[in-house]
Amino acid sequence: MTRKEESSTLAAASLVRTHRLFDAGLTADAPEEFSMTDAQEAPREARRGRDARRAARSARSALSIPYITRGIAPFEILSEEGLSIIEANAETLLQEVGIEFRDYPSALKRLKDAGCDIQGERVRFPKGLARKLISTVPETYTQHARNPERSVEIGGRNTVFAPVYGSPFVHDIDGGRRYGTIEDFRNFVKMAYVSPFMHHSGGTVCEPVDLPVNKRHLDMLMAHMTLSDKPFMGSVTHPDRARDTVAMAEILFGGLDGRTAVTSLINANSPLVWDNTMLGAAEVYASANQACIITPFILSGAMSPVTVAGTLTQVLAEVWAGTSFCQLVRPGAPVIFGTFVSTLSMQSGAPTFGTPEATMAIYGAAQLARRMKMPFRTGGSLTASKVADAQSAYESCNTLLPTLQAGTNFVLHAAGWLEGGLASSYEKFVMDCDQLGMMHVLAKGIDLTENGQAMDAFHQVGPGGHFLGCAHTQANFETAFYRSYVADNNSVEQWMAEGSQDALKRANGIWKKWLTDYSAPAIDPAVEEALAAYVAAKKASMPDASH
Repeated sequence: MTRKEESSTLAAASLVRTHRLFDAGLTADAPEEFSMTDAQEAPREARRGRDARRAARSARSALSIPYITRGIAPFEILSEEGLSIIEANAETLLQEVGIEFRDYPSALKRLKDAGCDIQGERVRFPKGLARKLISTVPETYTQHARNPERSVEIGGRNTVFAPVYGSPFVHDIDGGRRYGTIEDFRNFVKMAYVSPFMHHSGGTVCEPVDLPVNKRHLDMLMAHMTLSDKPFMGSVTHPDRARDTVAMAEILFGGLDGRTAVTSLINANSPLVWDNTMLGAAEVYASANQACIITPFILSGAMSPVTVAGTLTQVLAEVWAGTSFCQLVRPGAPVIFGTFVSTLSMQSGAPTFGTPEATMAIYGAAQLARRMKMPFRTGGSLTASKVADAQSAYESCNTLLPTLQAGTNFVLHAAGWLEGGLASSYEKFVMDCDQLGMMHVLAKGIDLTENGQAMDAFHQVGPGGHFLGCAHTQANFETAFYRSYVADNNSVEQWMAEGSQDALKRANGIWKKWLTDYSAPAIDPAVEEALAAYVAAKKASMPDASH
């Protein structure tokens, strides 16, 4: 077995073992190390009795896979000629039309000193300048987690899943649609921690509207830092809140020393505008060597042209401009080439998701990011549906699958997104995480090891036989196929005997079990005390405000 084949076997064993533990109802405390012993153990476990297997599973902590390293090549929709056309058009757009940097004079000064033409707040880039300025962005970077085994590598062949972001409402089938609270926020952080297929704790997993706007970021950060040990995102709604994020990360890590511990979402005000709020947060993070996801947020037809090529031109121009600013603040600061592109109904103006045009934009933007040698963010499990129904399933699938196939490195909104992002859904979070598990398997690609080729099975079974009882099947039956923890594949009689539950009701029971079984990861009491003291002092230093 070659080193590459051995690595593939170990990764597959890790994934399947994780899934078996999770399917058994265990929750995540800490990941374990894997060795060749683990890979050899699977066939032996297949020969044990059911009780022995359950006892062995119960004796282990549940596992979490830090991130995906893809074994499949990305799908490419654009030729070299097509990429060159879009890049040339983006250069022309920045030179002739320009982009506005609003209410942030220091950004205008930096850009002018770098060679841009400034007229008021309109910034025009001479051809070639933006491409030159972004050349210092690292192709990959490590976002450190407080548990080092959960740190993620962003870029290259890696994919990191993060949960829904920014929803003011939450939804479950018991309470329906309602404004999010800090209790809901903490619940979603816990669920993201419990799922072995969610690599990242995310950011504003729902908006806790029961807390003052100017203080809620402190409670959100405290939740991410203490209820999970996965990496997390920072606050971007005011530069001071970004500074609080960096300060609390310093406490959590005992000093950052140049390490990247936060990845944060910086959205353009499309079309062709960067505003002072986002620029202020980006400057704070870039100066501290913390990562920014520079993201045009586009609904094609309203915030960009209706065509995919025109939209990709705008995406590239806006990413170039925002990234240039970050690199002028600190050359080498990590930046992700982000895009959120969807379409809208030309009849009602409502956002639409899972459309073929959005899929083409995902593939094309991913190619542009690789062309720029930058990590890439897009997609997720997106839907306009108001409930977790068939529409939400196919729209989410039509977004998530191309997201993976495009070679996306950071996937925000990977689970829980509902109602065009207005609601974070408990049940959909569970169902989406199940799909993320499937993406883990698909991303590994085809196993071409000796075991994967299965030639011994052909020799044993021969013509007209069956494979159920052969040695190869017996050695692999537990690990052969992904086993959904949401889907029901039993007979209709058994399904009726168990209450005739649909997927929504099954997911409702699962998320409740996740929260019941949740156990917080250990944290140094002195660190937790210092974080709590920082939060208390900041809250005491200012009155409540709604902005």
